[in-house]
Amino acid sequence: MMLKRARHDRRILGVCGGIAHTYGLSPRGVRILTVILAIIIPGFSAIPTFIGYLLLGLLLPESNEY
Repeated sequence: MMLKRARHDRRILGVCGGIAHTYGLSPRGVRILTVILAIIIPGFSAIPTFIGYLLLGLLLPESNEY
């Protein structure tokens, strides 16, 4: 399976929706996990999470299926 961004199930860039559909997970759960990684984990984790999300949003192709 190739990871793609979601075209329809998206909030910002479709990264979390694409990950959820690729691995059979809940899009809401993936979004919540992303926020937890960015906010709750001790240390300076918001910027690396944001940069990773932005890079995936720019580099991953958009899906025609979801």
